[in-house]
Amino acid sequence: MARINLKPAHKAITEYHASLHNIGQHGLFNEGNLSPAFATLLDTAAKQVKGTLVQQYPKKIKGKSLRIDGAVVDQWGLPFGYWEAKDAKDDLKTEIKKKFAVGYPKDNIIFQEPSKAILYQNEKEVGEYNLLQPDELISLLERFFDYEPPAFEEWVQAEAKFREQLPELGEALLKVLDDAKVNNKAFQKAVAGFYELCRTSINPNLSEKAVEEMLIQHILTERIFRTVFKNSEFTQRNVIAREIEQVILALTSQSFSREEFLSRFDHFYKALEHRANAVETFAEKQTFLNNVYERFFQGFAVDVADTHGIVYTPQPIVNFMVKSVEEILQKEFGKSLSDENVHILDPFVGTGNFIIHIIDAIKKTSLEHKYRHELHCNEVMLLPYYIASMNIEHEYFEKVGSYQSFEGICLVDTFDMAEQAQHALGFMTEENTARIERQKRSPITVIIGNPPYNAGQVNENDNNKNRKYKVMDKRVAETYAADSKATNKNALSDPYVKAIRLASDRIGSDGIVALVTNGSFINSISFDGMRKNLEKDFDSIYVLDLGGDVRQNRNCPARRTMFLEFRSASV
Repeated sequence: MARINLKPAHKAITEYHASLHNIGQHGLFNEGNLSPAFATLLDTAAKQVKGTLVQQYPKKIKGKSLRIDGAVVDQWGLPFGYWEAKDAKDDLKTEIKKKFAVGYPKDNIIFQEPSKAILYQNEKEVGEYNLLQPDELISLLERFFDYEPPAFEEWVQAEAKFREQLPELGEALLKVLDDAKVNNKAFQKAVAGFYELCRTSINPNLSEKAVEEMLIQHILTERIFRTVFKNSEFTQRNVIAREIEQVILALTSQSFSREEFLSRFDHFYKALEHRANAVETFAEKQTFLNNVYERFFQGFAVDVADTHGIVYTPQPIVNFMVKSVEEILQKEFGKSLSDENVHILDPFVGTGNFIIHIIDAIKKTSLEHKYRHELHCNEVMLLPYYIASMNIEHEYFEKVGSYQSFEGICLVDTFDMAEQAQHALGFMTEENTARIERQKRSPITVIIGNPPYNAGQVNENDNNKNRKYKVMDKRVAETYAADSKATNKNALSDPYVKAIRLASDRIGSDGIVALVTNGSFINSISFDGMRKNLEKDFDSIYVLDLGGDVRQNRNCPARRTMFLEFRSASV
């Protein structure tokens, strides 16, 4: 991490001491009153080094789920250091012994009371600090943020080098594929079949380059999934990975060796595996792998990422949406996410965050039935599909203690599922097609997720146009567009508009739609017909403005969260 920059006269320091003074005047020396001031200071310092303070940080310690008062997480979502606050009346040294006795981490943790703090690093006490003295307070924070976990520098260097060389690595693999298409008959046959399979299953306009990128993504990431998730049978268990592995095996039938080719990046893979193994909970690994995916994908296939409108949904937003859906289900329908016959669909699952939070919200006694029969999700892009599959399967394993393949996930473009011609051709593999057919027969009660946002393309020459969907485009045209008085209705081609139209149709007479969306439908002239239909179709509409605009600020993933409650088909 970079170094923090705090001086005694800085606002963060003076406000901390002012808070302590105000609390002292009122005699409020308990932890609940004291901890917010230090939390604010710690978070301010963390932001200087691109970290974040997560309060009430969940951590499994000796098999028990505990909550530490705070953890500073780095850009990868991994804990960098911890903080535990105590009351003024507590004996700090005694309290530290109690915490260590139950397994609290000793690698980089601040134990703090109003007037002093003790810092532990690498299992040793490294300093006691008078927090009433600005210089000592700053010294504590500097030492805390200067800490480097074991092999941290190795990871930073490996990650930077891998990102730098990733485009070159992709080009080298493309050359391997091009050579094999000329000189390897087994590969020629396998890849031709795979091309056709992808075009008929995913997108009839899919280019050879896009299919080749799928193969390259698989080659580059298969080891990551296998080792970080400790799933050595990933390529045998996953229905799509199995299909791609057949093509890769044909590629390796002659001179190409996957292991030899990737050996030049052993330092990266080993550093990544070591970094992932440094965290104890799978939730931390999920966050880490999500970040690996985003950084890898944006570095390797930016055009594809832009076409599909990849936007990572922050965990607090996902959690809020899931809890809100549960509340509306109970309040308006007398049902719960845990109840039988409440089928739940995430049509654009990404790396699986919404389904994971839903699994966490379902009662354990109901989970096996829900997992096997009533949780559904789709993803059209290979890497997030892989990550979602394993994230969801491991979350279930954590909850019930046994592994069960998640058959509710499909590799499919959700908008394609309405196209009859596509339906006749099948979807990728026989097992994947069977899953899609099962989903289509299921009575969906809840649709939740974050639809793609991209309506066009960055550059007219980049060959990255979004595809047309005959059925979905017709549904938008005969409802939202037909009822609009606007002259220019091009904005209605946005995928999130199709997503709302699809979800409105899919839930039938009773259900809830909860989506993260662009906010232009709220007041833009082009969306007057859409607003008219939404008012007609839904009993209640809840809109929470998150104040972000992903089109104007790519670093701001928050757009708007919309909750739509559908009560009766007669409305």
